[in-house]
Amino acid sequence: MSVISDVLANSSVQTPTTKDSLTTAATGGQKLGKDAFLQLLVTQLKNQNPLDPQDNSEFVAQLAQFSSLEGITTLNDTVSGLASSYSSSQALQASSLVGRSVIAQTDKTMVDTSKSLNGTVVVPTSVPAATVKITNAEGKTIRTLELGSQSAGNASFIWDGKDDAGAVAPAGTYTFGATATIDSKATSLITYLPATVNSVTISQTGGELMLNLAGMGSVALSKVQTIGI
Repeated sequence: MSVISDVLANSSVQTPTTKDSLTTAATGGQKLGKDAFLQLLVTQLKNQNPLDPQDNSEFVAQLAQFSSLEGITTLNDTVSGLASSYSSSQALQASSLVGRSVIAQTDKTMVDTSKSLNGTVVVPTSVPAATVKITNAEGKTIRTLELGSQSAGNASFIWDGKDDAGAVAPAGTYTFGATATIDSKATSLITYLPATVNSVTISQTGGELMLNLAGMGSVALSKVQTIGI
């Protein structure tokens, strides 16, 4: 058995023959690390046949493979460190959001009808009229807000917590359906409503933070327009 084979047998590894094999080894596919690879290289040099020494180009190629393996290992460590830092940053960000008020893209929210609610409708193009219908948890429309003609952009509206008869509606979860006529068709519009962050769900796979909002359910942080006090 050759010297190389002896080293392989003692180290319980197999010699990778390509750069891809080295990459696989560095990322856990095989148990060949940079120390074992260097041991193989040094042993090969020590025991080469003096009458038939190793070809220079082959030696340079092996050094290049070793350099690639070491770089991949270092990159692995760096990425792991960044992932750990990102997770810590997410946890810190999450803890600071709980209990705060946000304005998020949604059509449903918990409303304290003793106070006025300020919302926003996204108008994609100029419209002659826009409407917001407010529906209670039973699906009954209790108030219709006429916004009139609107230019493209964000149109604000205020609900004073009262129904169409002028009575104060009970506190609870309400749905705000905004519509406008665009190209002779009734079109639903995006609404942004205020809500309170009850808790935050942190992804274990590096995904986006999910805010659990009162009366609204889970909303991705990217759907949040404003974070208040």
